[in-house]
Amino acid sequence: MMFWTDHDLSAWGWVGMTLGMVAFWALVIGLTVYLVRGLGRTDQPRATDSPGPERLLSERFARGEIDDAEYASRLATLRGAGRPVVRS
Repeated sequence: MMFWTDHDLSAWGWVGMTLGMVAFWALVIGLTVYLVRGLGRTDQPRATDSPGPERLLSERFARGEIDDAEYASRLATLRGAGRPVVRS
């Protein structure tokens, strides 16, 4: 027999069913957002993650493009230590 009658949900049954549906859809939406964000992530630095001027200056000094006097002078200028040191 199929029990088509006399099996109504009580108030707690409706609350449980509602909370279950909300939890189900929150889980589906959360997993979707997590997967979309995870798949769209790359290990490459973004264009907005550019190095600062002191780091660029240090890299140029390390590569030998500028000497120590020029490095010290430019670093002092970047840090605002007054006038750059002029050596002749």
